[in-house]
Amino acid sequence: MDHAKSRQSLNLFKVFPSAYCLLTSAFFISTCLITTLVPRPVIGAERLTLSYGLLQRSIPIDSLETYARTGKIDDELATYARYAPKEQLEQLREVLLTPIPLNAVQVSQFLYTPIGERLLEILAEVIQGETRSTGLYGIRAALILAAADSQNFNLLNILRKFPSSEISINLARSLQFAQSIQSFVNRTQQAIALINKQFNQQTATILPQTNNIAKINLPQSGFFRWQKQTITLFDQSRNRTFPVDIYLPFGSNRARVIVISHGLGSDRTSFAYLAEHLASYGFAVAVPEHPGSNTQQLQALLSGRSAQVTAPGEFIDRPLDVRYLLDELTRLSQINPAFKGRLNLQEVGVIGQSFGGYTALALAGAPINFEQLEKSCPAFQETFNVSLLLQCLALELPQSRQYNLADPRIKAAIAINPVNSIVFGQQSLSQIKIPVMIISSSADTAAPALPEQIQPFNWLTTPNKYLALINNATHFSTIAESPNTAIPVPSQAIGPNPALARRYVDILSVAFFNTYVANQPNYLSYLSPDYIRTISQQPLPLSLVRSLDFNSSSIFLEEHSSNSQH
Repeated sequence: MDHAKSRQSLNLFKVFPSAYCLLTSAFFISTCLITTLVPRPVIGAERLTLSYGLLQRSIPIDSLETYARTGKIDDELATYARYAPKEQLEQLREVLLTPIPLNAVQVSQFLYTPIGERLLEILAEVIQGETRSTGLYGIRAALILAAADSQNFNLLNILRKFPSSEISINLARSLQFAQSIQSFVNRTQQAIALINKQFNQQTATILPQTNNIAKINLPQSGFFRWQKQTITLFDQSRNRTFPVDIYLPFGSNRARVIVISHGLGSDRTSFAYLAEHLASYGFAVAVPEHPGSNTQQLQALLSGRSAQVTAPGEFIDRPLDVRYLLDELTRLSQINPAFKGRLNLQEVGVIGQSFGGYTALALAGAPINFEQLEKSCPAFQETFNVSLLLQCLALELPQSRQYNLADPRIKAAIAINPVNSIVFGQQSLSQIKIPVMIISSSADTAAPALPEQIQPFNWLTTPNKYLALINNATHFSTIAESPNTAIPVPSQAIGPNPALARRYVDILSVAFFNTYVANQPNYLSYLSPDYIRTISQQPLPLSLVRSLDFNSSSIFLEEHSSNSQH
């Protein structure tokens, strides 16, 4: 199978769609505060000035607007347009007028979170008004004023609402960012190419063994019927109440238990498809909803009922939710007829996506690495790894306490698009002893593949480790659509054929958990390169490897290399 077609050329608007949404959502402030920060009447920017040292060139905003709305390039814009390819000019028109699906209240709430403020500081290094202070506050003011105009919330109107007659773009700093992003993308593509090449070499070697592949059709549902019920748990020690969906298979005595942990801003419906699939293969599946980092929490932020994306305490509460859940299921299996004799709670698997991937790895035995966080968080300004904004929240936890988050009942873990590179780092990930599978998406811009999955995979020392790479998939490809979504995810950010990505998760999970939780070695053949080759399809070709040799490569020498080796 040829993966060369899966490589993507660098187009910042296409390569980073989810990051673009996150960045634009960060820069809003309430209208009442605008009058305090900008006491004079807001006229709006008239010119966009590019500065490089002592050199300056400017473009009237009117010229950009005329081009965006009509396609006509006037004399002012023609000076610059002649140097740009036609494709880029068309992209400029699209970007200037693309609607942003957020309102002023939502993004102003997000702006006051530590994550939002950090994004503002980064952007203000490039975008300035007539004074340096106008940059940060000007961006914030422009975005809230543009968002208040629900019919015209787009980049062009943001430029129009900037509270200064001139917007200055620091071209030297912009080029530094662009070079950093280009280098980041190049290194990621190199790593992805290496993984795909290694996978193809393995399949070429093993190809004659095709007849030995197991015959169970894993993409199809298994033979077990199941029932779903919802229980509500209250952990008095933490004053924390949360619901759990339980999927119990019929006819499976003492079923092994699999726990699914959703990501930030998701809920327990996000991976209901996976819970149903696992239950049909005889696993009992428990899907808790983490109340401090679920869809309701994000909705509370966007509606003004919360002042933060998530609390730092979620780094502790999420794993403790799972531990308490297992304790309660143990208790219920002794006294509740619906559970009595039906659960094996000493052989448990855990799977999580994004923040849930962190949760799974913490339960598997990786402790929070405060020393790594203190070293890395002040130095990540020029990275395009936005997941570090979330990970650095863990620095606000009291470090004098001992956090024991691992659970010996967990026998195997799968982490999908996990955020973990600096909250764990090499020192913590190397402490995991149980089997681990990391599932990565090559087009993930929220938790980029190279720093958040490929490098952490190399840091794992457990002998039974797997790295599955879904080429062309994004951070959102494996998440099912939910009616409770706080902010709609653009189709471009979801990527092509998400149903295929979810099918891969179904297959890999059944094979992995049957092998390492249910102790059925015959399922190991489904984790072979030979079998993966039979299920891999375009537009999301799948690779699976068990080791990587990057020791002689410059791939790991990226802009936050200081984060990598502690």
